[in-house]
Amino acid sequence: MTSIADLYPTGTVTLREVGLRDGLQLVKRFPSTGAKTAWLMQEHAAGVRHFEVGSFLPASRMPQFADVRELIEETSRLGAFSSALALNERGAKDACDTRVDEIINVISATEEHSQANMRRSRAEAVELVRRSKALSQGAAHKPLVNAGIAMAFGCSIAGEVAPDEVLRLAEACLEAGADAIGVADTVGFAGPRQVAAVTEALVKLCGEVPVLVHLHDTRGMSIVNAAAAIDAGARALDGSLGGLGGCPFAPGATGNAVFEDLVFLCETMGIRTGIDLTALIEVRDILAREMPEEELHGALARSGPPPHVKWAA
Repeated sequence: MTSIADLYPTGTVTLREVGLRDGLQLVKRFPSTGAKTAWLMQEHAAGVRHFEVGSFLPASRMPQFADVRELIEETSRLGAFSSALALNERGAKDACDTRVDEIINVISATEEHSQANMRRSRAEAVELVRRSKALSQGAAHKPLVNAGIAMAFGCSIAGEVAPDEVLRLAEACLEAGADAIGVADTVGFAGPRQVAAVTEALVKLCGEVPVLVHLHDTRGMSIVNAAAAIDAGARALDGSLGGLGGCPFAPGATGNAVFEDLVFLCETMGIRTGIDLTALIEVRDILAREMPEEELHGALARSGPPPHVKWAA
């Protein structure tokens, strides 16, 4: 059984590489299982320890995640932590039959997005958290349940999202048994003051339950927003290698916060990540080779780490 203290230790920031799931949900072509395994292994060698490796969805609908079980096994073999998305009870049951460390459920901050994205109400989404927790408790390894609140800083369908509504949903997820609470700037609406205020309020509400922040770079704000989240007490940040990703509800938008740039941010803020930036940037070669149509982003990839600075191993 993986503990919260292991996954998200207090006093530091855990960086979660979500490229293998969120980064691949809208790509035109996706890497082979062999290339994904190389991606995992090379990032692990660079010091990355937390990977979101896929979704438990029918392969006929999302073939890019058909190998999620193999990637969970590979992550376990490496001694790293794995997370995977489960959008329904069947997915949660399938996840519990693997060695995944964390099951991610999604709850939309607005009813409009919940119906459009998952064809269910927010109340039903919270109930899935409860069912996932019950299933987890019955599993041999008892994976953690992460309740991720999408559109938490603004919705491309409904518009403005009141912070009190995000807190209400977070409280409902805590009552349902969530082990971690995440908030996502799914379509890149937020600025640092908004991120700081919501994160700080969530940290106060959640107590010992870790708060995770998932940022997109739609309007170029992900790094400054990440700094605000760290200062407000976030225990984990999501990013994807090369900034891969996107959202079907934000056409033309860029993807997730660039993982390499998040590493650099943390190091400049005095948070030791244990990640070798030079080795991490080299992993982008796999993405460029396997998905040549995809644009890769990132300031560190353009400029390189500062010379003669050795933060990591």
